[in-house]
Amino acid sequence: MERYRISSEPAVYFVTYSIVDWLPVFVSEAACRIVTDSLNHCYEHKGLCTNAFVIMPTHMHAIVFDKDFDSSRLVRSLTDFRKFTGRSLSDFCGGHAPKCFSETLHNAATADRERRFWQPSRHPEAIETEKFWKQKLDYLHVNPCRKGLVHRAQYWRYSSAAYYVSDGKESCDVKICAIDWS
Repeated sequence: MERYRISSEPAVYFVTYSIVDWLPVFVSEAACRIVTDSLNHCYEHKGLCTNAFVIMPTHMHAIVFDKDFDSSRLVRSLTDFRKFTGRSLSDFCGGHAPKCFSETLHNAATADRERRFWQPSRHPEAIETEKFWKQKLDYLHVNPCRKGLVHRAQYWRYSSAAYYVSDGKESCDVKICAIDWS
């Protein structure tokens, strides 16, 4: 059982989704677009707000909340996001990645599915203060720099870093929703 859970109290969360066996699926623009398009769909149709995100080659991080701060709906939206992207990205791997990727996804299957894309844990961490939010925001934006992928966070394409560095003037692939900490 996962130690971290979304509860009914706090409504803003830092989540991490990691690919099984840390497969580097997100080296393809098409794979990243599946995630960004799904986040935008969830915003438009499910009330899921993305405050910040980064897609790394093997995992992603995001700060998310429900538009009405409804934790129950947030859980449902994230579950739908995870299921849809898991299926879509598994299909993508079947047609565009080395055969060993599909084999790995099939080998990670459980009794209730024929393949698994995401590792079981989401590791949701409640964000209750502006200070903790800033720590998580900085952590996810600097992730590509720490891994040696870019020299400046804003240069990483699949991230909200450029949006934040430019005070919202630079667009990104996901609709970014502000949090008012006052």
